[in-house]
Amino acid sequence: MELSEHIKTANVEDVTLRRPFHPTLRGTLCVTSHHLLFSDRKDEASWQLLILLKNIDAIEKRAVGSSGTITIKCKDLLVLQLEIPGMEECLNIARSIEALSSLESVTEMYPFFYRPSHLTLHGPWGLSSTEQYYKQTERLWDRWRVSKVNSDYSVCPSYPSAVIVPREVDDDKLIRSARFRQGGRFPVLSYCHHRNGMVIMRSSQPLTGANKKRCKEDELLLQAVIDGSELGYIIDLRSAQQAQQTRMTGGGFESKSCYSHWKRIHRHHERGKVVQESLIKLVEACSDPSHSVDRWLSKLENSKWLSHVHSALSTAGLVVECVERDGHSVLVHGSEGTDNTLLVSSLAQLILDPASRTVTGFLCLLEREWIQAGHPFQQRCAHSAYSHARLKQECPSFLLLLDCVWQVWRQFPLALEFSEALLLRLAQEVYASNYGTFLCNSEQERCAAGVKETTHCLFQSLLKPDIEEQYLNPLYEPTDLAIWPAVHPQSLQLWTGMFLRWTEYAQNMEEAREEVWSIVKEHREQAGPDRTNNTLSTHCESLTPIENLMDELTIL
Repeated sequence: MELSEHIKTANVEDVTLRRPFHPTLRGTLCVTSHHLLFSDRKDEASWQLLILLKNIDAIEKRAVGSSGTITIKCKDLLVLQLEIPGMEECLNIARSIEALSSLESVTEMYPFFYRPSHLTLHGPWGLSSTEQYYKQTERLWDRWRVSKVNSDYSVCPSYPSAVIVPREVDDDKLIRSARFRQGGRFPVLSYCHHRNGMVIMRSSQPLTGANKKRCKEDELLLQAVIDGSELGYIIDLRSAQQAQQTRMTGGGFESKSCYSHWKRIHRHHERGKVVQESLIKLVEACSDPSHSVDRWLSKLENSKWLSHVHSALSTAGLVVECVERDGHSVLVHGSEGTDNTLLVSSLAQLILDPASRTVTGFLCLLEREWIQAGHPFQQRCAHSAYSHARLKQECPSFLLLLDCVWQVWRQFPLALEFSEALLLRLAQEVYASNYGTFLCNSEQERCAAGVKETTHCLFQSLLKPDIEEQYLNPLYEPTDLAIWPAVHPQSLQLWTGMFLRWTEYAQNMEEAREEVWSIVKEHREQAGPDRTNNTLSTHCESLTPIENLMDELTIL
């Protein structure tokens, strides 16, 4: 079926648009295969609002006399209202939006049609690869190697074609280990610490089952990660009771008798439907201005969203403590190894690795740990917080990661090269994008769909100098030290820039950030290139009153 066949009414005149903190407008509404376009033509000037249909999470229809009203709720949490003359036109527009906003075929989505003038389809796609990461990490060269055992994706459908594994473990052992892990996600290297050479590994759960099966090759793989005299830590992202229960359905955990040099620690993390419902409750609380302060705080607490943020940061801190302070390698896994596992391993690297705190390094981290590592974006981000559809496999794991990074950024305003603006951009792009970066559920699916050949890479676009400047942190001062975010409840705050972004409060905060940026830029231009870091630090201290003001606004 051609996309145009879904469009019953292509355009309607005399439509009224209502949106937060803007005057009511009257103009023309057009529906295309991928966009909703509202155009206000007044006095020869034309103002336009362009919404990617993929960004629409839900619509609500209401009859008003002979006309109709459509309320559009977007995945980026924007809510619009359209008053359309003629009920038939209203229903036709609504049906078109519903059909075109929920396309299932990846190749029909807008990234396959997007052709900006500043980008080209020729050349490499993406920022890095497993092989490049290996070449850049000299500490790996003696004991580790790049394996192409998964070159045809037959060993593990959700892994990339190349992975980093211990040098002494051959591909046959990797294949046997993969058969012993859920989804074939055998232990692979995620990060090598630049200070002591300790590593973070990730995998899925072992399939020990009720009969306590074992796999010698899997045991040898983990033993090869550490020397016989060393101790490694397995951070299991399930409670001990949950891990025990999974044995009844074929899952399990690493027993002490078989993995004698590894100590297992359990940290319970909610996942899947529970986290998605938490997001829905949070957005519901933030979307209703009629609540009293006490009622609003109660609904915020009941959403338990900040509890998920706390769990992620707390466990990431535990991983960092094992690697940085105790000098031990770590294996992280939950059940499937595609959500909380990636969340914790990514946050641990942000805390440990100064390179991951630059704009380029952070985007490389996301590419390596989420896109190449097989986070199922298409399944997890099919809907956001407004959809009336029955929940399937949706889960805002990536949004939770961005919230955790924002907490780190807020606590360490000098340590990250990027600003909140980059996090907000990524939060929007992951649900609806012009680019192919977040399409599909794995590298295998992206290869089959021709994503790298026929779509553009978001990360490469973000690193264009004129674009990257929009996302830089003007207070950035690099440090080689690990940064340790506080995780006690009073240290974690609602990400207002995200969840209150379409409110008057967010508009005021944006003006405050722009003022900070202009002050810093003016000071740097006056100081010149010879200004020392100590002087810059003194200037940053002089900005403390503004930072305190912004924190007070956050609390309010």
